Amino acid sequence: MATTSDLRTNLIIRWNGQLHRVTEFHHHAPGNWRAMVIMKLKNIQSGKSIEERVRAGEDIDIVRVDKRNMQYLYREGDNFVFMDNESFEQIELTEDTIGDGAKFLKDGMECEILFYDENKILGVEIPIFVELVVTESTTALRGDTATNVNKQVTLETGARITVPAFINEGDILRIDTRTGAYMDRVK
Repeated sequence: MATTSDLRTNLIIRWNGQLHRVTEFHHHAPGNWRAMVIMKLKNIQSGKSIEERVRAGEDIDIVRVDKRNMQYLYREGDNFVFMDNESFEQIELTEDTIGDGAKFLKDGMECEILFYDENKILGVEIPIFVELVVTESTTALRGDTATNVNKQVTLETGARITVPAFINEGDILRIDTRTGAYMDRVK
């Protein structure tokens, strides 16, 4: 069994029966008292962050996480269908499992599906940056270009984001899927 000396950031552990990601930890030895490890954990399901203090050397349950490259195929109702690139097995995932990046999924996109405990799905890691085409955009009014004016556009996946006024329909944009922010226009 692993102990607190095996802790690393971004490690997935089972704490109090739930899966948590270690976001931060440090060893603390207060004078005459026993040494302790202070861990900041983020619950995988709820996203809630907690801080836990444990004795140095205490046992922890590290969860082994496997990553498999899968290709996003299509959306069927509320589910997203992915295909394993090696076995061609297809799985359906909900938007809750994928997270906020689901609105930037494009057909044929390669993603990493995270598995734990005998093929239970932990989550989906989509690429950090994606390039998408603008399908709907309003035209900028005369004089709007003098200041930093933004507008809403619709991308090919149906996502709506805020971009500078000079972006037109048909432009290809690079989007940060973590924040949903416009990065730049692709030439």
